[in-house]
Amino acid sequence: MHIYDVIIVGAGPVGLAIAVGLRQRGIENILVLDRTKAFRQVGQAVDLLPNGLKALRYLDRKAYEEVRKTAEIFTHPKNSSQSSPKWFFRDLQGQPIHSIALNYDEWFKNYGEGRLTITWFNLQTTLRNLLPQEQVKANHRCINVVYEPERECVRVDSLSDMTVETNPYAYWDSEEKSSQNQPQNINKNINKNINKNVNITIEKSAHKSFRGRLVVAADGINSTIRKVLYKDTPYQTFEHPEYSGYAAIICSQINDISKDTQIELEEKFLQKSRIVTITRNAKLRDFTYEYSPKIMLLSREPGQFRYIIHIPVSLKKLQEKSLIPLTLQQLEKNNFPNAIKDLVRVSNPANMQHRTYYIHRAIVSDFLQFPPTANLHTKDNSVTIQPPWHIGRVVLVGDAAHGMPPFAAQGANQGLEDALTIATLISRLAILDKLNNINAIQEAFEKYERLRRPFMDYVQKVTMTSLKYYSNQEELEKRNQKIFGRNFEQFLEALS
Repeated sequence: MHIYDVIIVGAGPVGLAIAVGLRQRGIENILVLDRTKAFRQVGQAVDLLPNGLKALRYLDRKAYEEVRKTAEIFTHPKNSSQSSPKWFFRDLQGQPIHSIALNYDEWFKNYGEGRLTITWFNLQTTLRNLLPQEQVKANHRCINVVYEPERECVRVDSLSDMTVETNPYAYWDSEEKSSQNQPQNINKNINKNINKNVNITIEKSAHKSFRGRLVVAADGINSTIRKVLYKDTPYQTFEHPEYSGYAAIICSQINDISKDTQIELEEKFLQKSRIVTITRNAKLRDFTYEYSPKIMLLSREPGQFRYIIHIPVSLKKLQEKSLIPLTLQQLEKNNFPNAIKDLVRVSNPANMQHRTYYIHRAIVSDFLQFPPTANLHTKDNSVTIQPPWHIGRVVLVGDAAHGMPPFAAQGANQGLEDALTIATLISRLAILDKLNNINAIQEAFEKYERLRRPFMDYVQKVTMTSLKYYSNQEELEKRNQKIFGRNFEQFLEALS
């Protein structure tokens, strides 16, 4: 029986970054498990912003340099006269609301680090290649974690070669599949009790267990380990993520666009850019501005368009209605121009997918159904609850702790900040020979929550109301400096 120092569940960028950071700090007795049967080219582009890149640089300089080499930096279109390409946010009349520089150097000048765009798979592959092959095991789906006090470790039970249910929280779904992917249908066979041994028999599957002094749960917003930790506790309400109220509709290829529509989209909105976000101007809205649709329009070649539309919609409507009528209803309600509506009307349903966005709130405010023993906090006559990110030797990171929609592009970046935090704290436990000291472990994980939770609460609030900042340049820059201009040397001092 081998006991690892650290077992990381989840081989996404966050879990792999933690593994890389631990090895860089001399902790090599580690293992990374992932449910995927094989590492495949899935996932879309990821924006690595200054705070995430700073965290990666402090985590492991080599990883930072390798990611920079691999990254696909957004550049201006060919034959464009723009020396510094920008991503514009435009109102419904095509007037600019705000713009974001897409080159590395301008971000570096403003925030001490640049901006990169890389595909999720390439980011995962780059980090995975920095680890010994035997330390990253695919096709090991975590189904349970069990504390074994007599061995001073946690047992991680996994299944291999089983049919994995679709994860409704993380992937784009076609309209035909959506009825099969409801959250209540997943993980039916999981024994979620952390204090009892698991006994699961599933045909055509291999059941294997691993043991670690510490377990880091980087297994995503639909985290199995989060469910295990919260089962039969005052936090059971927070096992599953909360629907954010938003969904995204994507169309990857659009044909049969009229010449007039094409001209209006290119001349009024894109204006020689390859990407633009179109939305109502926040200055003209009431306090419900954040609930208006936003469309990201992309075009690499003249006459070729793709789009991603974020719409506020109930899960019930998303399940009941076809994507085109549902999207048109939202666009018409908010007076979007005919060119945008025509683009949706001619979309081929076979090329359309949707994704629902979920959130694990770092701090839940004014929650009306608190269990009587929950960790309550009161301030200004309001009630809040803080779902724990650690229990015993197990700690949640990234989306498993505080997943959120991608509106502010902070999911992966905040995950990398978590990676730096956890790798630093665990390495200090190892240096002090305290991986078996439960009190020291608790103190370290409590420090992680104490330092990260208030900032994550701020980031989540920015994410859910992001558009309001674009109408006020002073407020926008204040927000950017707080998130992107972070001083990680001071942060690391606070960890000591």
